[in-house]
Amino acid sequence: MSKYETTLLQTVDMRGTVSVQELSRILGVSDQTIRRVSRPLVDRGALQKVHGALVSTKSAPDLPYLARMNLNREAKVAIAEEVVKIIKDGDSIAIDTGSTSGFVAQALRSLRELTVVTNSAYVASTLAMIPGNNVSMAGTQLRDHDGASFDRSAFDVIDRMQVDYVLLSASLVDARNGFLVHEQCEVDIASAMLANAGRAIMAVDHSKFEPQVRKPVLRQPTLKPGDYLVTDRVPPDEFSTLFANLEVRVA
Repeated sequence: MSKYETTLLQTVDMRGTVSVQELSRILGVSDQTIRRVSRPLVDRGALQKVHGALVSTKSAPDLPYLARMNLNREAKVAIAEEVVKIIKDGDSIAIDTGSTSGFVAQALRSLRELTVVTNSAYVASTLAMIPGNNVSMAGTQLRDHDGASFDRSAFDVIDRMQVDYVLLSASLVDARNGFLVHEQCEVDIASAMLANAGRAIMAVDHSKFEPQVRKPVLRQPTLKPGDYLVTDRVPPDEFSTLFANLEVRVA
């Protein structure tokens, strides 16, 4: 592939959907050049063409973990800083594998004496070397694109833990169906963590309230009254019923 093809493909894969005008600005070329460069990528099935934009053909879970962390980075950092206001020194917490959870793990480095259980290698490595922390890695077999584990031993470790909080994430928030993800294993691990936690913290940035080309269809477990929703913008009014019994915090 040419340099332009590589840059264009990487940009669209990382963002999911990008307009031709935005790609023109990013690559510093004309709209006509974007259309010419993208044509063979569309023909090979690497990208999908829609009106005025290009769409990645990768599913969301296929995006590398660090690439997902760079999406809406400022929003995720703000959410992480708000979550840390809830957690105190000495608390125990289960943490999932979401990209926002990675930023929360970084923010939690300011606290001490934490007990952490996670199925994310990134989260475990971020918090394990802090003096006084007790970090348990749930699982032994790690996925190549995000370093997450969903094997039997992951569930065994989680089942033995009783924690103060569980930090969960979602790929999309739907006003009728709640918090949605792409894979059944994500639902299963969230259910196991939630069953052994005092309170849940659902951390989602504003983009999760917006329509998506590849809509996830699997529901995360239902949160309990008094659980937290932490986001970076006030959710639209249509979600008020869904969040009526939650403590909503806006970073």
